[in-house]
Amino acid sequence: MNRFFIQILLLFILVPLSGQAVHGESCREVSRSLLGQDRQLFEQFDQLLARVRDNAIAVPSAQTELARLLPLVAGLYRGAAGKGYQSSAWVFPLAGYGPKAVPGRKGKGFVVKGYDFFTGNRHGGHPAYDIFIQDRNRDELDDRTHKPVAVLSMTGGVVVSTESAWEPGSPLRGGKYVWIYDPANDLLVYYAHNREILVKAGDLIRPGDKLALVGRSGLNAAKRRSPTHLHMMVLKADEGRPQAVRFWTGLSHARMIDCE
Repeated sequence: MNRFFIQILLLFILVPLSGQAVHGESCREVSRSLLGQDRQLFEQFDQLLARVRDNAIAVPSAQTELARLLPLVAGLYRGAAGKGYQSSAWVFPLAGYGPKAVPGRKGKGFVVKGYDFFTGNRHGGHPAYDIFIQDRNRDELDDRTHKPVAVLSMTGGVVVSTESAWEPGSPLRGGKYVWIYDPANDLLVYYAHNREILVKAGDLIRPGDKLALVGRSGLNAAKRRSPTHLHMMVLKADEGRPQAVRFWTGLSHARMIDCE
């Protein structure tokens, strides 16, 4: 058996609970949207990220367009009194779980080498953390609660792109995903392999807001051998030249909450 999947199996056997949720705090629904202020802007951002994903735009053009759109979204965020949440306010991205749901010491499996944002769906490397739920029978439900697990926003920001139309057989590796832009920290945050998307482009996000439900969408994540997990990546936007960020420290210290 593959050593990686043995590690995952041991995680479930030896650590039946992946952390204790903060008492008295529950998941929140998104309450505000910026879409009405500039619908065209968010449509452009969503389309740009889809074209990068599909390798349908030249790199120089993608860089120029991304560098143009980022400050416009940041301006709307500030105009809507969007808060500058620092890492001390981050929330662990799976409701009812904590850092023990990430296998290995300090999130082993994070590989920057070979990754280039502009190669889209063909990118190499793995500059992300895979966060696993307890789902032995692969039915996308938590074995403890028999309910779906909510994906929570780790940071604040704005939803800039989503994909909810993935179907089995699609070559799209991320499946159903959400991209958040956090203007306060200049971060692009990616949540992939979801079962259902609960937000739309333009939604104003706070740490702990519900974004999606954990699933098994995506070319490899849908295969039976793959344990059910959230694939999460953080990029420094860097004026249109996104670079992968190792965010283990912030992730491992994020507060854990639950959904009632």
